[in-house]
Amino acid sequence: MTSFGSSPTLTVWRTLLALSVVFVLLMTTGWTAIRPQRVQGDPRQTALAAWRHGRIGTHELPDPQAPPHVLARFFRSLTAPEREHLAREHPLVVGNLDGAPVRLRYRANRHALGRALAAERERVGSARLSADGHHEAVRRMHRFESLMRDDRQILAFDPDGKGRVAEVFGDLDRAERVSVIVPGVDTNLLTFQRSARKYTAPVGMAQSLYAAERAASPTTRTAVIAWADYTAPVGVGMDAAIGRLAENGAVRLVSMTGALPGRAPVSLFCHSYGSVVCGVAARRLPARVTDVAVAGSPGMRAENAAALGTGARVWAMRDADDWIADVPYLEVGGLGHGADPVAPEFGARVLSASRAAGHGGYFEPGTESLENFAEIGVGAYDGVSCAGDGSDACRSGISGSSAA
Repeated sequence: MTSFGSSPTLTVWRTLLALSVVFVLLMTTGWTAIRPQRVQGDPRQTALAAWRHGRIGTHELPDPQAPPHVLARFFRSLTAPEREHLAREHPLVVGNLDGAPVRLRYRANRHALGRALAAERERVGSARLSADGHHEAVRRMHRFESLMRDDRQILAFDPDGKGRVAEVFGDLDRAERVSVIVPGVDTNLLTFQRSARKYTAPVGMAQSLYAAERAASPTTRTAVIAWADYTAPVGVGMDAAIGRLAENGAVRLVSMTGALPGRAPVSLFCHSYGSVVCGVAARRLPARVTDVAVAGSPGMRAENAAALGTGARVWAMRDADDWIADVPYLEVGGLGHGADPVAPEFGARVLSASRAAGHGGYFEPGTESLENFAEIGVGAYDGVSCAGDGSDACRSGISGSSAA
């Protein structure tokens, strides 16, 4: 009788299982990783080319890839009219520059959205569009109209392809605590906000967390960012099983967190594939990121919390009905995302996800998962509920916590 107790044999069997799962995913999703996406030109690349040839007064404009502190210094050197001029003339650049003043980015993105809306209205009227193309153009037009409402604060916007966007709830300049939501697969412009299943989309997640944080600590000035400013995998296919898109997203996440105004502590709340992005970014995050909390994670591309290389507290939760638990937690030849963050040996602080109701329910109002996120977001660590009946293990060692 074959024994599976030996480590090499167990590893082989786990590898075969992982490869079989990937094969099934590829067969059932139609190789989503290599499916061509809709191409309409690249407005942002056109905008960047114009920026590189632009000037303000007698000065050349800075490299948009320059570090945020260099870009911040450039904008401080300008007069208010000069800043507004750049926001109007180069909205797709200024609106996405980490280091530009956030309120200037909001205004620039309104200009960019106005241009994108005009282009989409023109497409809607085209007789050359297929029925599917017309339907998508109408949906994009409605999304742009919604994002342009006066009460919305758009921190990033790129209409190219499936699109990227980030939105702020609260006063980011004056916040005493900042929370960032990093969503998972199938996140794009059209799924940024939903009417049905509201709290499975980034806007609903952020609105729910913002309200919960204000309820948890009414006197704490908080801001929450719905951050969908990276290219997420489409469906549960090859792109979701490897780390390429997470690596690209991590670069953007590190840049954004490093450019946030003020000195308020920052907490990351990373859902599903978003936790892969956060895991890859972890060792490069600025010191002001004090907490990284993952929910429904397929892994963080690390064997344990220490291997993430971050000084931030690492929290993890998973609902009992979350299908992600059935995904093989390993990494073989670039496939898979490593160890299970809620496993005891991973070393994360494991939180209760009571009442979350499956993979998409962690931000639903009334859930213990949302309440735990809110307590972390405002720094009230005494209030978090650990996984396990009556356990206080997740609060252990935190300064000021009753379990310290």
